[in-house]
Amino acid sequence: MALEPREHLAELSATLQTVESVMNLPKMREELVKVEAEASVPNLWDDSAHAQSVTSRLSFLQSELKKVMALRQRIDDAGILLDLAESEGDADSHGEVDKELNELKHLVSEIEVRTLLNGEYDIREALITIRSEAGGIDAADWAQMLMRMYLRYCERHNWPTDVYETSYAEEAGIKSATFAVHAPYAYGILSVEQGTHRLVRISPFDNQGRRQTSFAGVEVIPVVEQADAIAIPDDDIRVDVYRSSGPGGQGVNTTDSAVRLTHVPTGIVVSCQNERSQLQNKATAMNILMAKILERKRQEDQTKIDALKGDSAGSWGTQMRNYVLHPYQMVKDARTDYETGNTQAVLDGEIDAFIDAGIRWRKR
Repeated sequence: MALEPREHLAELSATLQTVESVMNLPKMREELVKVEAEASVPNLWDDSAHAQSVTSRLSFLQSELKKVMALRQRIDDAGILLDLAESEGDADSHGEVDKELNELKHLVSEIEVRTLLNGEYDIREALITIRSEAGGIDAADWAQMLMRMYLRYCERHNWPTDVYETSYAEEAGIKSATFAVHAPYAYGILSVEQGTHRLVRISPFDNQGRRQTSFAGVEVIPVVEQADAIAIPDDDIRVDVYRSSGPGGQGVNTTDSAVRLTHVPTGIVVSCQNERSQLQNKATAMNILMAKILERKRQEDQTKIDALKGDSAGSWGTQMRNYVLHPYQMVKDARTDYETGNTQAVLDGEIDAFIDAGIRWRKR
């Protein structure tokens, strides 16, 4: 049964009040003053890593406080508009109130989900690796479609990304790709996307037009911070340099600037080819390698596996989401049962509802 506008407004206000309490706005404002002071230090950029950390935190605090305050103001304004609509008995004004309440419901729900991100690493930036799995050329194409979906999602949220490495398949698509998402809470938000994604469609690579099922795996790990740094003996790392492949400028494709690091004890392999400089690529690859080694160490504790990664094995029985483009159109999450028939919007990066449902499911 739909709520009356007055009840709907009261419910939204109460939910936002709970969010404000969980976020602890007075403490955030105190921290903002301290971070602003840090950001104004003249020699801040002498240490670029620290400077990026400070400016990123400053941007996050300013954005979150602004978002909550703007929502509170809109709820207050909606109350005034509702008073006017009721006093004048104006149908158009009532329609405007209903529209505003529906928009506010979505925005309050979105920020409410953020308060559920209180895991040890949730606040961190994210490293995402996408790999083609079963399905041959269709799987490679599907992996590239997934990569585009996540990059478009980040664009919609104005989150900067860096594609560190892309291994292109021979005919179409990609074998694998790794990219970073530079935004606070990117790991906490996107970690619910980890697992096997299954696509069913008419294969564009089959001259008989047959239906094809293909799989791609998504891995999400938190970016390492200075406090996480571990010593890796040089003897434990094999370094290979090679020429970058795929689309790119002449400077990228004509020099041996790409770097592949292999951690011999664990067999973990990472690559980076997005910079012109071999030294820059090696430094970035080392950060990725360190993140993956630390993730491996966390997995030694089964509770950490459950909390951070979940079951991401790639097989028929462990799909976390199904994307069906034929014989009907539907995307359905296997964990939350959330679904939509607007498959094109999902593939264009509109996956907020799936992520929100995933975060709530994980919290339960």
